Amino acid sequence: MRTEHLFAPTLRQVSGEVELASHRLLLRGGFMRQLAAGVYSLLPLGLRVVRKLDTIVRQESDAAGAQEVLLPTLHPLELWEKTGRADYLGPELMRLKDRNGRSFCLGPTHEEVLTTLVGGEIRSYRDLPLTLYQIQTKFRDDPRPRGGLIRLREFSMHDAYSFDRDIPGLDRSFDIMVEAYHRILKRIGIPYDVVEASGGVIGGWDTKEFELRTESGESHYLRCLHCGYAATAEVANVAPPPMAEPTEEMLPYEPVNTPKAKTIEAVTAFLNLPAKRLVKTLLYTHNGRVVAALVRGDRELSEDKLRATLGGGKLQMADAATVERVSTAPVGFAGPVGLNPVTPGDECYPERSEGSRRFPIDIIADDELKGERNFVTGGNAADVHLLNVNWGRDFQVQTWAQIRDAEAGDLCPQCSHPLESYRGIELAHVFKLGAIYSNPLDAFFLDEDGQRKPVQMGCYGMGITRMIAAIAEHFHDDSGLIWPTSVAPFDVTVIPVNHDDATQRDLAERIYGELQAAGLDALLETRAERPGVKFKDADLIGIPGQVVVGRLAGEGKVEVRRRAGATRTVDATEVVPVLRELLLETCPR
Repeated sequence: MRTEHLFAPTLRQVSGEVELASHRLLLRGGFMRQLAAGVYSLLPLGLRVVRKLDTIVRQESDAAGAQEVLLPTLHPLELWEKTGRADYLGPELMRLKDRNGRSFCLGPTHEEVLTTLVGGEIRSYRDLPLTLYQIQTKFRDDPRPRGGLIRLREFSMHDAYSFDRDIPGLDRSFDIMVEAYHRILKRIGIPYDVVEASGGVIGGWDTKEFELRTESGESHYLRCLHCGYAATAEVANVAPPPMAEPTEEMLPYEPVNTPKAKTIEAVTAFLNLPAKRLVKTLLYTHNGRVVAALVRGDRELSEDKLRATLGGGKLQMADAATVERVSTAPVGFAGPVGLNPVTPGDECYPERSEGSRRFPIDIIADDELKGERNFVTGGNAADVHLLNVNWGRDFQVQTWAQIRDAEAGDLCPQCSHPLESYRGIELAHVFKLGAIYSNPLDAFFLDEDGQRKPVQMGCYGMGITRMIAAIAEHFHDDSGLIWPTSVAPFDVTVIPVNHDDATQRDLAERIYGELQAAGLDALLETRAERPGVKFKDADLIGIPGQVVVGRLAGEGKVEVRRRAGATRTVDATEVVPVLRELLLETCPR
C-alpha cells in the first residue's frame, strides 16, 4: 500500500471532551470516526487491526475444536421472553417491529438464538460435545457509551458456546476454551489478569474475566499479591476482620431535620460526621417481594452478593412509588427503624399492601455492621434522619451476610493478607451456564440410558472492537500508538526522507518490493510532504517497523528501527532479516 492511496485522515488535535488516550489516538491516527454516541465507523487502518484480531481468534478457536457459524443479528423477541431476559435487559435491548407488527430485537448476545438452533438439531448424546463460535456484530443501547471503542452501542465480538451431555463434559469444554483465550491474548501480546467475576445478564457460575490492568479502566477488581486470589469488587469475598466488642454505650436515638439531604455526601456535610457513621438503607424488589439492604455509608452495595444471599432470581432497585409506600418517605430518607419485619408466612407484595406497618420487609444487613453502634439512618419521613440507631434494640435484622463491594485493604478470603485494588478493561468473559437456557428453550437430547436431558452449556465472549481500544490504551507514548506486530495495520513503513531525491525514491521502492516479496505487510510513504510530517504521522499511526531512506541512500545504507525502539544503520540488502528480528521483539509493557 502507498500512502497516496491510503484513506487515513490524521488529525493534529481532537475535542477536549475525549478523555482516554486510546480514544484520542485512534481518532487522530485516522483509525475511526464517530457517527453517533457509541457508534463508530472503522476506517481502513482500524479495519486492518480488526482483521488481524479476527485471524488470531479464528485460528485459536479452530485449534480448540470449535466450529464457526454466522447467526442473525435480528432476533424474534419471543426467544428473549422465554428466558426472561427481555424484561431483565429492559431498554438496553434494542427493539423493533416488522411490517406485520411482530416484535424483534437486535442481538446483544446470542445464547437464545444458538440454543434454539442446537436444540432443534441435537437428538442424541452421540451428537455431543459440540462447540460453535462466531465473530458477529452486537447491539446494546448502553445509556453511557464511553471511551471511544471501550463501551459501544454497536460492536464486534467473538462469542462461543459449548454444548455437553453433563457437568464433567462442560468442565472439560470450559477448560479448553479458557486455554484458547489464554493463547489468543498471549499471541496478541497484551498483559492480563484473570479474575472471578459476576455472571451479570448472562448468568451461570465459575465466571471469570480477563482484565487489562489500567488506571483508565472501568472495571474494579481486587488481587492478593500473596496467594494470587483475584475477583471483581462486586463478587470478591473478604475474610472478616477481627470483631471486637463494641466499646460505646448505646445512646437514645433521636430524629434530626436534614432538609434536602438525600445523599451520603449531603448528610455527612450537614451533620459533620464521617460517612462510616451512616448506614444506607437500599430498597429492592426480589421476585415480587421487597427487601431492605443495609450497608455502611462509606461502602457500596454489591447487587450480585445480595442476589446470591436471596437465592438468585430477579432483583431490581425499588421505584420511587414503592419506596414511599414501604417507608412512608421519599427516596433518600428510608431507614430500618419502624419497617415491618418479615415473619414466617408473611406476604409482601407492593400491589397488595398499603403503609409500612402492613408491609412486611426482609431486612438484610452487611456483616460489617455487627460491630457498629450509634449510627445514623434515614428517618422514614421527608427531610429526617435518626441519630444513634442500634440494631437489635431499634430494629431487627433477619439476615446477616456479606453484601458489600470489596475494597483495597480488605482481607483476602484465602490467606487473610490485605487485598490490592486495580482498575481494568475487560478483554474477555467466560461462563458455565449449565441448563439455564436449555430448559426454557427446549434444548434436550436422549442420553444412552434413554432419558431426555438438557444440554449443559458454556459461554465465552471476547470483544474485538474493544480489544482495539485496550491495546491502544496500553501500547502508546506521547507521540502516538505502538502496535504489537501481531495486530498492527502494517508490519513496516518505508519512508524516503526527501521525496524529490531520485536516489532515495528508487531505493525506497526497491526495499518496498523486497519486503512485500518476503511476505511482510509494508506501507510506502509516497506523499510530497515535509520530513517532519512523515515522521510524525508514522509515529502517530504506530506501525512497529520503520525503514528510513535518507542521506546515506547513495551508499546503499538505510536506518531500520522499531517504533519507540533503537535505530540501526544497515546495508539495504540486510533490511529484511534485520526487520524480521526487530519485529520479534516484545513491545514495551
